[in-house]
Amino acid sequence: MRATHTKMKKRKCVLPRNSIAIGQILSIAVICLLLSAAAARAYSVDELLPPFGFRWNDSMAHVEAVLHGAKAKIISREKKENRDVWIVEGLIHPGLKRTLFTFKQRALVAVELQYEYPDWSIERYNQRMGEIRKYFDEKYGTGKLVSRSRDTDTDVIQTLVGYQWMVGATMLELFYFSAQHGALLYRTITVDYKAM
Repeated sequence: MRATHTKMKKRKCVLPRNSIAIGQILSIAVICLLLSAAAARAYSVDELLPPFGFRWNDSMAHVEAVLHGAKAKIISREKKENRDVWIVEGLIHPGLKRTLFTFKQRALVAVELQYEYPDWSIERYNQRMGEIRKYFDEKYGTGKLVSRSRDTDTDVIQTLVGYQWMVGATMLELFYFSAQHGALLYRTITVDYKAM
């Protein structure tokens, strides 16, 4: 038997020029959209900055200059292990009693906001705690419960509830603390930003 070759005509698939251009534009648009969405997500996740316009690793001199410009007062400066902690009052934010700035090697690594509302009931504190938690949950995903305790073993009844979010290289914590001894009562909500 003899093998025979059959000649086949090659056919070209010809598309109109403008549909090729449209396809290229659509492909580029989809790639750009995916890249911009990924970049936006990476930026928002990795860039949880401290409050009041500060940035992680701001120098002590810069933080002090900004606080001075805002008419806030550094009430105390303490050294704790290898860190400097400043207690600051006078930053304007509803209910903000004091702010703790923590520096390591003279660079900003943590900011803790301490809120107190002297006239509020326990119900109003619970409501505010829920509002803040919901805001952080919606922005950073569901927070992890890290503390829920009530100590009644002494004359002082203490309650502590805390949640935590990890956002890129930053830890964000929200705590409610109360201590009661007879008629004496202390309550606070703290929001703590820490560079990891």
